[in-house]
Amino acid sequence: MRSRWWVLAAVSLATFMTYLDNNVVNVALPTIEQDLGLTLAGLEWIVSGYILAFAGLLLAGGRLADVFGLRVMFFIGLAVFTASSVAAGLAGSQETLIAARVVQGVGAALVTPTSLALIRATFVDARERATAVGIWGAVSALALAVGPLTGGLLSENISWGWIFLINLPIGVVVAVIAAVALPASVRTRGVRIDVPGVLSSSLALFALTFALIEGEGEGWTSGLILGSFALAAVAFATFLVIESRSRQPMIDLRLFRSRVFSGGLLSMGMWAFGVFGIYFFTAIYLQSALGFSPTEAGAGFVPMALLMAAVAVFSPQLARRIGTGPSVAAGLALMVVAMAGLSNTGVGSTYLDLLPWFLIFGAGGGMLVPLTDVIIGAVPADRAGVASGTLNVSREVFGLLGITILGAILNARQTAPTMAAFLDAYQFTLLIAAAIVLVGVPVALYALRKDRTVETVTQDERDPALV
Repeated sequence: MRSRWWVLAAVSLATFMTYLDNNVVNVALPTIEQDLGLTLAGLEWIVSGYILAFAGLLLAGGRLADVFGLRVMFFIGLAVFTASSVAAGLAGSQETLIAARVVQGVGAALVTPTSLALIRATFVDARERATAVGIWGAVSALALAVGPLTGGLLSENISWGWIFLINLPIGVVVAVIAAVALPASVRTRGVRIDVPGVLSSSLALFALTFALIEGEGEGWTSGLILGSFALAAVAFATFLVIESRSRQPMIDLRLFRSRVFSGGLLSMGMWAFGVFGIYFFTAIYLQSALGFSPTEAGAGFVPMALLMAAVAVFSPQLARRIGTGPSVAAGLALMVVAMAGLSNTGVGSTYLDLLPWFLIFGAGGGMLVPLTDVIIGAVPADRAGVASGTLNVSREVFGLLGITILGAILNARQTAPTMAAFLDAYQFTLLIAAAIVLVGVPVALYALRKDRTVETVTQDERDPALV
């Protein structure tokens, strides 16, 4: 096998680890709580600490990779993530575990954007790159569903520590493959880090992510949450001013004039809104209405994830045939149909009644994978890292918005603590989610029209705003 496919193996496995740790902890929390005597706040921060650091530093991680070299930042991120995973697995107190989870998020914020940029740099041929992105997307899709199942199996049958310690052998394998396969890093000479841009963007993302995570518990009108939203707005406005005046900005704001780049990010955001939302609230439905255990609920999503992964591998070929815009729009439309179908589930429904809609949803979600290649390919090569970071920020923020907005709607709709009231609220929430994701269909058709799908965009062919 040629070395570039080994590069793909390394970055796919690394991304799998980081995505897995985004949701592997949830089903193991009761076991961790009993073992460490966690407080309620401690339970929340085991999950939130990782997401906060990950989402807050994605842009910074991407830009550091652009400046200091992809190989260097990949290995730094991998080392930080693997070492902190071991610390989390061996933690004997909630403080140690929370600290390790935060450091895990830092490592993930370095690895994830660097991985996509490495694919862009390694696969020069457009069709090969599209195939590589499809495989990378398939592995990422598997991580979303395997996380809860893995967390449940390991915490129930071995020890909760192994949901983190399992990253050690995977990290070692990734490091060995990467050491042999990754090309040497080339630091961009004459380019400096936009420190004010890094700090202001990270502060904005930290504050926004914190507000979205803690809003339900603290109250959306509490001073802490309103202050966090205000801080995010001020920091973001400051970031825009800094970037517009900087000679070497962290991210060139002219990128957002490209309809392919901006429309692609919005379409990917709609995907994340639907995927994160349906995983979170349908997991509650499986446990509350159908009596599934947390592990069984996690296993219930595996068929969806497997189909999503399979479609992700072949979706670039479909995009080449019919165009990226129609392909992405069709994928979002299938997700909308699935959510509308799931909204018809009731008290007498069984898992087999849900399974066809799960599969339709998985097929639709897998069809959006070509978007990743289109977004990364729409920017100059020396900006691939920060573009990848922007793409992942879109996924994280819209995913959190999906959980937050749909959760607020569900809670407002549920008028009594009964199963009938929960089902009514669940069905209504799914319809609202479908309506929001539906917005992505015309966006994709407009923004990605006449797009050459996965064909390489040369310097001369790029949108004038990007050169």
